[in-house]
Amino acid sequence: MAHFPVLRITVFPDGREWITGRLLPKNLIENQENGTIGFLAAPEFYRSLPSHKTGNYLSAWLAKANAQNLDAQEVILVDIAGNWLETSTGNLWGWQNGCWWTPPVGAGILPGVVRGQLMDWLLKKQQVVRTEPWTPELVKGFEAIAYSNSVVEIIPLHTVICDSGKLEYNPHHPCFQQLRMFFLAL
Repeated sequence: MAHFPVLRITVFPDGREWITGRLLPKNLIENQENGTIGFLAAPEFYRSLPSHKTGNYLSAWLAKANAQNLDAQEVILVDIAGNWLETSTGNLWGWQNGCWWTPPVGAGILPGVVRGQLMDWLLKKQQVVRTEPWTPELVKGFEAIAYSNSVVEIIPLHTVICDSGKLEYNPHHPCFQQLRMFFLAL
């Protein structure tokens, strides 16, 4: 902890452990408050074996490297039909028609510990959470989108670069206060 604020612990089936340290992302507070830019990856960068957290992040890493070449800080992985799945580092959340949306686990995403806890918390607060595929048409209707994980908590995306241009979202939408309340309650 003296050198790394984030520890990642991997326990292998044979009982061995692997502990690595990581730094917090650069500009974390700025990105949490004002959002960041995302890039829509090509379908070839899908996550292999999404129902298992294998530790093989090569495709997500390559996709993110491509995105950073275009000044995007995050990448959105898609399936062969162009449905949005998750980011290279977290689960997606969208706000539309007074409710939260997140892609279903069956679509090929990592389930996410924070995603599950956040869904449970929102449901206990009588918030509607819809788990449906994020089609190219659906995402055009979102007022706000963000991604979550256990390190960054919630990062809004204000712009998503895609083949057809740019999609713009509100990184200051009041809906994000609900998600921030979850992390304050921890």
